Amino acid sequence: MTRLTGLKYAAFIGAIIGFMGAVTYPVIIYPMMNTEYYKKIQREGRKSIKQEEVQPGNMKVWSDPFGRK
Repeated sequence: MTRLTGLKYAAFIGAIIGFMGAVTYPVIIYPMMNTEYYKKIQREGRKSIKQEEVQPGNMKVWSDPFGRK
């Protein structure tokens, strides 16, 4: 096995970083930048679930204590 030096080493490291960026974009960055699409999917998926019925131990349904909307 030969040792990578100089430009070949830089290209190898650049390829690894580029690959990691290409992999993380659709998984992490795209959903954070386009939240409306995922909120719509979540709303449709939870449409038939009544939160009061699935709440464990007769606990009150969560509400934001700071009143944000």
